[in-house]
Amino acid sequence: MSIPCDESTTAVTGPRLVAEPHKDGVDAAVDAARRVVTALLRAGDGTGADMNGIAARLDAVADGLTEKASSMETRLAEMWRGEGITRHDPVTGPENALAPPLHLHGKEDGSVEGVVTLGLPYQGPPGHVHGGISALLLDHTLGVANHWGGLSGMTAELTLRYLRPTPLFEPLTVTGRQISVDGSRIRTVGEIRAGGHVCVTAAGLFIDKQLPRPS
Repeated sequence: MSIPCDESTTAVTGPRLVAEPHKDGVDAAVDAARRVVTALLRAGDGTGADMNGIAARLDAVADGLTEKASSMETRLAEMWRGEGITRHDPVTGPENALAPPLHLHGKEDGSVEGVVTLGLPYQGPPGHVHGGISALLLDHTLGVANHWGGLSGMTAELTLRYLRPTPLFEPLTVTGRQISVDGSRIRTVGEIRAGGHVCVTAAGLFIDKQLPRPS
């Protein structure tokens, strides 16, 4: 299920697939939060750092943000306005500290592609990416490939094959391509590669069914 990919194929102009991160505001704060998560994982309990003091300072930051936050209903509606899901999703969203983030672009051959390097927050087996993270990356990438291909839908089935461990701390190339549309049924495939080797492949069935957005 490997997807042929011409490395000389370049990104082309089309619908926006992901949000561009800002250098200030919430994007900058989220980027700092990613650094904190990674630093905590690296530090553990053996560094001699005052973890209780750090916890207190982080709790104070969270309390301050929560105190000034709008209601959950209002925030859910706001997150779907403007650029919509591309700013807050857990794969490409610059406003989401869970996202690496992966930056995807559309290519002339009809596929989408992005390169990302994952660190300690995404570890499963020692030194390698958690299998569930690979599934998350591919599910989202296949969805973006559908948007690039013209017809989008909700995930109905996602089948993954783990061919080899996916390494941390190395550039990973994530690709997706829509391969067929039969009425409301959309078939899409994708893969994760590292060092020229295919690590994980995915085949997805998507159904063209629109869900209501929060209002």
